[in-house]
Amino acid sequence: MSDHNDTDDTPDADRDETATSADSESERAVTDEEAQSSPPATNSGEDTAGADEEPTIEGLLDDGDAPAEADSAIDSESDHTTEGEASVDTTDSEVALDTNDGESTPVETGDDLGSDVTVDGEASFEGDEEDILGGLDVKTTEDIEVPDRLVDQVIGQDHARDIVKKAAKQRRHVMMIGSPGTGKSMLAKAMSQLLPKEDLQDVLVYHNPDDGNEPKVRTVPAGKGEQIVDAHKEEARKRNQMRSFLMWIIIAIVIGYALFFAESLLLGILAAGIIYLAFRYGARGSDSMIPNLLVNHSSQQTAPFEDATGAHAGALLGDVRHDPFQSGGMETPSHDRVEAGAIHKANKGVLFLDEINTLDIRSQQKLMTAIQEGEFSITGQSERSSGAMVHTEPVPTDFIMVAAGNLDAMENMHPALRSRIKGYGYEVYMDDTIEDEPEMRRKYARFVAQEVEKDGRLPHFTEEAVEEVILEARRRAGRKGHLTLKLRDLGGLVRVAGDIARAEDKEFTTREDVLQAKRRSRSIEQQLADNYIERRKDYELTVSEGSVVGRVNGLAVMGEDSGIVMPVMAEVTPSQGPGQVIATGKLQEIAEEAVQNVSAIIKKFSDEDISEKDIHIQFVQSYEGVEGDSASVTVATAVISALENVPIEQNIAMTGSLSVRGDVLPVGGVTHKIEAAAKTGLDTVIIPAANEQDVMIEDEYKDQIEIVPVQHLSEVLEVALAGEPEKDSLVDRLKSITGQALERQVGHSGSPSPN
Repeated sequence: MSDHNDTDDTPDADRDETATSADSESERAVTDEEAQSSPPATNSGEDTAGADEEPTIEGLLDDGDAPAEADSAIDSESDHTTEGEASVDTTDSEVALDTNDGESTPVETGDDLGSDVTVDGEASFEGDEEDILGGLDVKTTEDIEVPDRLVDQVIGQDHARDIVKKAAKQRRHVMMIGSPGTGKSMLAKAMSQLLPKEDLQDVLVYHNPDDGNEPKVRTVPAGKGEQIVDAHKEEARKRNQMRSFLMWIIIAIVIGYALFFAESLLLGILAAGIIYLAFRYGARGSDSMIPNLLVNHSSQQTAPFEDATGAHAGALLGDVRHDPFQSGGMETPSHDRVEAGAIHKANKGVLFLDEINTLDIRSQQKLMTAIQEGEFSITGQSERSSGAMVHTEPVPTDFIMVAAGNLDAMENMHPALRSRIKGYGYEVYMDDTIEDEPEMRRKYARFVAQEVEKDGRLPHFTEEAVEEVILEARRRAGRKGHLTLKLRDLGGLVRVAGDIARAEDKEFTTREDVLQAKRRSRSIEQQLADNYIERRKDYELTVSEGSVVGRVNGLAVMGEDSGIVMPVMAEVTPSQGPGQVIATGKLQEIAEEAVQNVSAIIKKFSDEDISEKDIHIQFVQSYEGVEGDSASVTVATAVISALENVPIEQNIAMTGSLSVRGDVLPVGGVTHKIEAAAKTGLDTVIIPAANEQDVMIEDEYKDQIEIVPVQHLSEVLEVALAGEPEKDSLVDRLKSITGQALERQVGHSGSPSPN
């Protein structure tokens, strides 16, 4: 008896031979399957209903080779349906054929999975390609055509798309690592559309008469599973009809005998009840012969895509339901309690697991087995459940796994699982930004149209509204000449703007709606930062006028997109022992190291012996702590001011990292920091010269704040310190000490430091 049959393993010679007789065999294929599990005593001489006629399975049930014949029939029909179907082309122009209508449908063409932006079926770039829309000539997003395939809707991520293309062709696993919202799940879905659907299979679970706790499993071509189950149900219905008819005849005879011959009605009723229960009990055994359709792909139009993110062990690996009635004839047959897991439903398709590191170790180990063996048995996941006694034959798990996560996903991921993905597939890092080119700006316009079409309830965007969205994409990139690829967040802005326009019954979403959406869709960090700034004003904690010794308005970032003003104060006191630098404000490791670097500059710069002095540095109200080194310039300026007793202008804020030679190095988040300074009422912001190209503040702040780029600490002091004689003396002394350091152009090749 064949326990697990793969219909793709038929030799080529057998395929040719069986294909010639497929027309005659196809009508028998469904009903022949039933020989595998139906009891011999109950099916003899009965018929099975088919689609157009009622083919019989007489003679097969008493033949010990019946299951093999059923397998042959299914194989021959499978060969008949796949002959002349999709042939996989190993070139870059892979094409799969759909034999439903005899025409070929390209799965992918060419090397580029992306597609050009079209208007009414043709590219329309009549304008200047340097404008915001990249020369796209449209009035609204309604004019922009949205591609049908997901792979053509992907924006950017050229390297990842190329990997997905190769992985789909060669059936390789993929691990995608990157920031949230950069398109990992979209690429996984796109991969499922690139796989051929002709290989899909249905999975059936049959009762095992030899051991009920080890149900038998078999696979058939997609769509055949329903027909087999229907045929079994029809067979069971006919048996039940015959049994019911026989039961009522016997009951009538028994009651008649009791009334007319035994003259005891009570005895007749009791005998009739016993007969009724006996027939019903026997019917349960007959019904248990109906197979369980574990995986059904009859209505699947593309290869399956299963998102198993956050799934518990049973949902991922399959499970067996608990049966409270385990004896006495009331129990549910084991094969009927078997439930498919995501790894079984994804057979011949894609299994997507986001945040792969959150999957428990035992599940990761079992997932490794499913990947390596291509099959995985189903058993009860709860040790206390009666399902733990059930263990099916192996169920096919021939899927492509797409694992995804952030950078921390690799730390907690099972090393052996990652090794299998890397050994049998690809690893790819998702980009956060992409170069701002005309073609990409056109695709961002199409992205807006895609989001509107996907939602289905939003008004289309006008040309000016799309331009504002693209400008916001530039701003969120945080890099000059780039656009953000965190499209989930940008899509949220599109939906909020569309909701605003829809609430006002507008025909189209306008630029004003987008501007209003930018204010409404502020992140929690932005809202907290704004509240933080307002509360500091109420308690007069923000100083924006005059000059103070040892106090500097530093700048920091909350979250990823919200700036705040964080004052830093310094005080120099006599030491009770060896002099030391004491910093408070919940400093993290990088921030503490930055303070040590600043102390090196101070020792080199100061004429005084600080070995007998303590330098106290306080980050005022840094409740969340200080993580990066972007306050290095601020700390150095505050300490130098305290050592030399020279005041600092309080209408100035600053940010920047600092080398031990006094060079000002680039940092991140300068745009948000500058806007925070403007909201606080400050006049001037000092930033690293290397970050000057990254500044993309909102128009409303451009006239409120002056931006001063610097390359060296001496330039910072020259701008920030008050009092001409003292300031000039300090700056000249620092220049004489640093020497040639001022002549170097620092920072243009460096990467931004942590915030």
